[in-house]
Amino acid sequence: MERVEQDHDAMTPDEQLMTIQELARYLGVPVGTLYQWRYRREGPPGFRVGRHVRYRWQDVEDWISQQMVDAER
Repeated sequence: MERVEQDHDAMTPDEQLMTIQELARYLGVPVGTLYQWRYRREGPPGFRVGRHVRYRWQDVEDWISQQMVDAER
């Protein structure tokens, strides 16, 4: 089987995946909060890559936009 290597630097920001630590830093919340949100399905949608949780930038930005819309109601 041929291994496909991706040049992480060649990827656009929307294509790059965020770790849970990076997302916590970006949102300014503890990592534990993200795990709680994930368990309760309240936070941005993430997915597993093996044992690791990853987030797409666009999914996070969409979730933030929705939070702002909901806050205005």
